Amino acid sequence: MTVDGQDVACIIGVGETDYCRKPGSGLSDLGVVLQAARRAIADAGTDPREVDGAIAPYINASMEELQDNLGMRRVSYSGQVNMGGASPVASLQHASLAVTSGAARFVVLPVGWNGYSGLRPRDAASQVAITTFRKTVRDYYRPYGTVAPPQVYALMARRHMIEFGTAAESFGAVAVACRKHAQLNPRAVMRGRPMTLQDHLDSPWVTEPYRRFDCCLETDSAAAVVVSTLATARRLGVSSPVVIAAVAEGRAEPASDVVNREDFFRIGLTDAAPRAYQAAGIGPEDADFAQVYDCFTFEVIQQLEEAGFCPRGEGGRFVRDGAIELGGRLPVNTHGGLLSQAHALGMNHVVEAVRQLRWSAGAAQVDGAQVGIVTGWGDMGDGSIAVLRRP
Repeated sequence: MTVDGQDVACIIGVGETDYCRKPGSGLSDLGVVLQAARRAIADAGTDPREVDGAIAPYINASMEELQDNLGMRRVSYSGQVNMGGASPVASLQHASLAVTSGAARFVVLPVGWNGYSGLRPRDAASQVAITTFRKTVRDYYRPYGTVAPPQVYALMARRHMIEFGTAAESFGAVAVACRKHAQLNPRAVMRGRPMTLQDHLDSPWVTEPYRRFDCCLETDSAAAVVVSTLATARRLGVSSPVVIAAVAEGRAEPASDVVNREDFFRIGLTDAAPRAYQAAGIGPEDADFAQVYDCFTFEVIQQLEEAGFCPRGEGGRFVRDGAIELGGRLPVNTHGGLLSQAHALGMNHVVEAVRQLRWSAGAAQVDGAQVGIVTGWGDMGDGSIAVLRRP
């Protein structure tokens, strides 16, 4: 796919629910997904009856539920991606292939859940299928008290601190940047709650080296995008389509275990990022901003390294002194991210990237943004990356 071709895939609509940390929306998990999908379809300037493709959320909704409740008439393409938090970005690849091949004209990609007022992830663990990943945690991690995501990912963070001298202040720099950006975002849960580096360092431990403000939010939220082609967008009169220049996904080896990897810090993004850059004809230095999946602060640092924004081991220094804040060398998570906007499973990162490239991000706008990077992270290091750009 090339930007010069009329069949290039692009995002033509985005939609979000309200983001909140309190019960009372009255919507089920399916309800928030449908609300975001309807808003994205409306933003695309089309009708649910015209949408003929969907990537069903990897949790909480099936293709049949989307079709029946959205009022989709004829579905010619459907799919599902199971990469945890890497799924939303990876889904862009499937949707792009669908619309450029002619399998579908419009593909909607909604993701969401009641992650605060509904069933919490830690409670849901006993109700999901027993996969290799869950067997590994059950048989080899749980006996040592390592069960919850902060405990598993703390292993990577601590190893980085030991090998490269990464300081807790670097984790704090990520948290502070996201919180600063959230103050500019009317939709951010943590707007009105500024944070200093000392606030971060004084927050209570969750599991060393992670403190409270190193961990993402639990929220009720959903977000969605609609993918079509540039030619279709122009026929519809869509004023600000965003081109999907390239998408790639990858997995660490072994995919379901951290501690037995030959290269401890090699993750899915390590392999995916170079493929995406090559396909898009750019390098990481060409990005005007990056929306990086921030389940925990260190994972932002690690992904910045493995995506090529800085050499491995230098991520801690890269994020310091305002470098990833608006006005810095690489603004990161300009909406507040999972740490300070909401945990919409990473689709809110895609929505924010679209807003930046539409030049409609308000006070958080990166001046003259032309190219943006979005990453996804799932399970034990599944990775995805999308290169988005203005046409």
